Amino acid sequence: MKTIGYAALSATTPLAPFTVERRELRPNDVAMEVLYCGVCHSDLHTARNDWGWSTYPSVPGHEIVGRVTAVGSEVKRYKVGDSVAVGCMVDSCQRCDQCQKGDEQLCRQGNTQTYNGKDRITGEPTFGGYSKHLVAREEFVLRVPEGLDPARTGPLLCAGITTYSPLRHWKVGPGTRVGVLGLGGLGHMAVKLAVGLGADVTVLSRTPDKQADALALGAHRLLVSSDKDAMKKAKGSFDVIIDTVPVKHDVTPYMPLLDIDGTLVIVGQLGPLAETSSMPLVSGRRRITGSLIGGIAETQELLDFCAARNILPDCEMIRMDQINEAFERMEKSDVRYRFVIDMASLSQANAD
Repeated sequence: MKTIGYAALSATTPLAPFTVERRELRPNDVAMEVLYCGVCHSDLHTARNDWGWSTYPSVPGHEIVGRVTAVGSEVKRYKVGDSVAVGCMVDSCQRCDQCQKGDEQLCRQGNTQTYNGKDRITGEPTFGGYSKHLVAREEFVLRVPEGLDPARTGPLLCAGITTYSPLRHWKVGPGTRVGVLGLGGLGHMAVKLAVGLGADVTVLSRTPDKQADALALGAHRLLVSSDKDAMKKAKGSFDVIIDTVPVKHDVTPYMPLLDIDGTLVIVGQLGPLAETSSMPLVSGRRRITGSLIGGIAETQELLDFCAARNILPDCEMIRMDQINEAFERMEKSDVRYRFVIDMASLSQANAD
């Protein structure tokens, strides 16, 4: 099946219209029309080969919401017309210990990424949600709960699960003191989800400028990290810090903020961190750890949780032909807090 999309043809060229070849349905496949696709910072990094492993042509997009158009002969969970979603991965081995316990993202053989990956059967490149249609294995298709706005659901599939999974893993709930470092696409979801789980939430920012935004998102306060006195008073006041900063940075100033046995979870930066001191780790039995999205069952749990509590990302809707401008704005942090592409605009964008 041929469909239309937008692709990066190299690391230095803007995204442009592209014909995407989708496979014929296998018995366990679900085909869908893509209605909305969130724009993730990973899309920008991949399009520009910032991590060094991009392959071209690249059709980004792993925050996908759509409507089922056809199902394979063995599909039992979905039928034509169902509202569905696909996140950051579309396959895994399904046999290893990690897959068996629902951590497909940590598959011992490596999960198959929604884009910039390789099909496990044919070896062909995977193309993501910046396209009109998608085909995915049934086990990696999620149900969009009734009442969850499909136009704002997409970012839950990456920014949402990336912050929800560590909150759940580290047992955040009523009485847990959570710090959120960074207030972008990931950070604003971390605030909303931690508040939804009943935690006491503080946003950490270098300046007081984001206080109004932090409080509007549900945070209980803002701690200005450049204020030495305030930081000293806050020593030992967090159980968990979710670090969403997407660039190289020094975590040392934030470690004393953790209580004994506290945990700082890195979910933003993929790559080098600034040199840090082991002193606050050793002296407080503190931890620095990382977290990678979440499993399929946990992602469905997140969607159901958000539907029950009306938790949704703050989004700005764009047309498909505005994607290059959106990338430029993302680099300048000029978005509150997530772009979503209305894929109904794709046909018109290609026609123009």
